[in-house]
Amino acid sequence: MSVINRVIGGPPRPGNRLAVARLGATEAWDLTEVWEMSGRVAAYLLGLGVRPGDRIGIVAANSLEWVLLDLAALRIKAVTAGFDPGKFDATGAQLIARYGLTVLFTDQDETAERVRPITALRGLPPSDTDLPTTPWKPGEAPALKFTSGSSGPAKSLLASAGSIDSSLAAVQDMFAHGPGDDLFVFLPLSLLQQRYWVYSALVFGHDVTISTYEAAFATLRTARPTVVMGVPGFYETTRAHLQARAARTGASPAEAAAEVFGGRIRYLWTGSAPANPATLRYFADAGLPVFEGYGLNETCIVAKNHPGAYRPGSVGRVLPGKEVLIDSDGVINVRSELPVATRYEHAEPGDSEKMFRPGGIVRTGDLGHLDQDGYLFVHGRADDVIVLENGKKIAVRRIEERLKVCPAIEDCLVTNPSQRQLVAIVSPAVHPADPELIAAALRQANAALDHDEQIAKAILADRFTVDNGLLSSQFKPRRKQIEARYRSLVIDPEEGIRA
Repeated sequence: MSVINRVIGGPPRPGNRLAVARLGATEAWDLTEVWEMSGRVAAYLLGLGVRPGDRIGIVAANSLEWVLLDLAALRIKAVTAGFDPGKFDATGAQLIARYGLTVLFTDQDETAERVRPITALRGLPPSDTDLPTTPWKPGEAPALKFTSGSSGPAKSLLASAGSIDSSLAAVQDMFAHGPGDDLFVFLPLSLLQQRYWVYSALVFGHDVTISTYEAAFATLRTARPTVVMGVPGFYETTRAHLQARAARTGASPAEAAAEVFGGRIRYLWTGSAPANPATLRYFADAGLPVFEGYGLNETCIVAKNHPGAYRPGSVGRVLPGKEVLIDSDGVINVRSELPVATRYEHAEPGDSEKMFRPGGIVRTGDLGHLDQDGYLFVHGRADDVIVLENGKKIAVRRIEERLKVCPAIEDCLVTNPSQRQLVAIVSPAVHPADPELIAAALRQANAALDHDEQIAKAILADRFTVDNGLLSSQFKPRRKQIEARYRSLVIDPEEGIRA
């Protein structure tokens, strides 16, 4: 039976729990209780007139109610549409109209028709409503998910049950999550993959702790997870925190990490954006391996490093059911036996055709190669290749990674306003920034780069964050927005730090 159908097929074994950790408080429930409460929510949804195929929207911070709604939707074969509150600023009525929602649940102050407070799901009474038991077919879609997008309205696609099943099965084969494990999730549950770990807990019998990005540091030590699901930016921030703690207390990296993470970590998971090699080495030296992977909303997980199959610099071997094809331009294409989708549901004309190709193939837009052992290496976005006036093509990701080795640089973006020289827009790791350290980082990077790849100067920017619009909801730098915000400084010959 598929993982999704095992989730809805009956209550899990008792003994594992779901915890929701907030600043100052943590609540926990046995997964059998979570299952029973999701049945009450499912009955409530049926009472609202929700039927198979209808779309249920959720605009809310991570919570027990978020989990219950998603599980309830699975049980009645409705479609969950999760909206990141930090990304969607439309009103409830606008979201309902644009995405064809039957009902929208939110923790925000909304009173529009078909918008309901998520708190209405608390304390629902038991129900004798018979819930449907029809299994999900591989081509049916339990979720409407959204691309992170760099500009304009988010594109959406219907994610197939088959793609969810194949991804979860592959992850379980690699990492063998089970009794004794506690997976720590703090990214928004609006991201479908974050909900995978709840499904995994119900089926494979482990704990899961759900928090928020803001509360992650404060709750890690008491939660004492065995696995943390994080993005590279989180580990960058954590490394800086651990290094500062070690300098202050004299603790070793391993001791500082144990104090922050609670001392039970089996491994750390990352993806969604390139990880800083220096950060990966730091955690490995501290006894906390960080396994990097690769995937898109349109492909789900494609490749993943894992215990017994790890190659530094790569994003891992390609998963079963996936095939990576490198085209003549060096662009990664992915063929899936069980595609996530074959088109966008909401997008500009022509967007689907650019991304989705016949035969279950997705053109990712990322540059990369496979080595002789089948490990995938990603070099950056094809759109991020800079062409100089002499015709030289520069893949900027490799240069950006060299700069981010410097502890004074949290993130950066390399651009070329004149097509003659490269300029780095730097998000400093500390404020005020240390110009001398950044200048030294430029010199060190330039010494290892070809002449055309060398950086003429660095511009100090504000810290890249989701709140100021310089990071996407998946914590990737938003290149167009960053370049536009700092263009006047980039082109000013008097501005900037030089090597």
